[in-house]
Amino acid sequence: MTNDTTATVALVAEPMTLPCGVTVKNRFCKSAMNEALAGRDCAPTEEHVRLYRTWAQGGAGVLVTGNVMVDHTQLGEPGNVAVEDERDLAMLHRWAAAGAENGAHCWMQINHPGRQSPITINRHPLAPSGGKVDGDYGRFFAELTELTREQIRDIIRRFANTARIARKAGFTGVEIHAAHGYLINQFLSPLDNRRTDEYGGSLENRARFLFDVFDAVREAVGPKFPIAVKLNSSDVPIAIKVNEQDGAPGGFNEEESIWVMKQLEKRGVDLIDISGGTYSRPVIQTNDGAAEDRRRGVYFTDFARRVKGELNVPIALTGGFRNVADMEHALDEGITQMIGIARPLALVPDLPNRIIRDGWRGNVDLPRVSTGIKPLDRAFGGILVISWFELQMHRIARGKRPNPRIGGLRALLFAIRQHGPAALAPRRRKGHQ
Repeated sequence: MTNDTTATVALVAEPMTLPCGVTVKNRFCKSAMNEALAGRDCAPTEEHVRLYRTWAQGGAGVLVTGNVMVDHTQLGEPGNVAVEDERDLAMLHRWAAAGAENGAHCWMQINHPGRQSPITINRHPLAPSGGKVDGDYGRFFAELTELTREQIRDIIRRFANTARIARKAGFTGVEIHAAHGYLINQFLSPLDNRRTDEYGGSLENRARFLFDVFDAVREAVGPKFPIAVKLNSSDVPIAIKVNEQDGAPGGFNEEESIWVMKQLEKRGVDLIDISGGTYSRPVIQTNDGAAEDRRRGVYFTDFARRVKGELNVPIALTGGFRNVADMEHALDEGITQMIGIARPLALVPDLPNRIIRDGWRGNVDLPRVSTGIKPLDRAFGGILVISWFELQMHRIARGKRPNPRIGGLRALLFAIRQHGPAALAPRRRKGHQ
């Protein structure tokens, strides 16, 4: 990082009131990253408490947790927390309380992986439609079981129940994960959803599952509790699109995304978190760190400009924010109301404080993650990135400082030690966070 304290920060420090009436203290949103801290019992741990206390003390207005699954038999990856009942309520309360220190909000991201649940941890993945996963990734996933209507209703109830427990535990909001190729995104995409009933076919039908989940969650938590939705701008990330209006051929696209956003606004969503990509078409394409960031800049800005003026609900834009100038420009332009930050906070947990309190005007340069062995880098480029940042979060969670000098080989060994063979599944090689 470089340092310059000559300028004054204004916009990122402003509080914001959400449609439900709740006010967040500033515009920094720590976006979801999988912490990989749960054990085989899928329960939250003391490490979650320590990690989120560190981030809360670091000054962000909102902290969004990593994936919390609504079904312990359907995990997106090893180390996921799952909340189905109140057995872990005491530890959930400690987690929520730590994340809400220093005036922060702590929102639980709730999710179901659908077909995006690797065979190493799930032999019976559920999906909108049955069959096998095609392409190079197919052999790492078991054959899919098409959800029945009763199973769909059960999952909707699970989302609502997990949200209810989150509120009871003291989390101050929830984020419904409808992006990145997980189950709700699968229902939205005609590539994954080939149903002929009321949950398939037209966009209105494909979006029905998301709307049913949202309505059930709202009923469970009440009108004054923040509900955010993470939604793809399209199913193709910006790094591999010809232009930002393209989507995966036949997949969920930007026009459809804007329609869904408008419907969510009518239903009373409090924040829409813009993202993109799926497990087979991920957002993160390389392990080049700052060099990649400089090439790409802030993610999804073209789409955010399209949305501007179409919606009144606040937008969170995540990805590529590495300096205050870009943050202030995006807020001033009105293309976002919240600055989503993920990976930089694994290196600089108190980045919001440095910017707001100390007037820091530098740049967070993420390192190039490399084993020093080119064939390994080519084979596991993305997994090195994900594992490297998971390793940094594990250091924070155990009371240590992040260490940017850790190499890619150690990150690869960490992944194998933490997750076993699942860490090497190609779906994780290029990442999707």
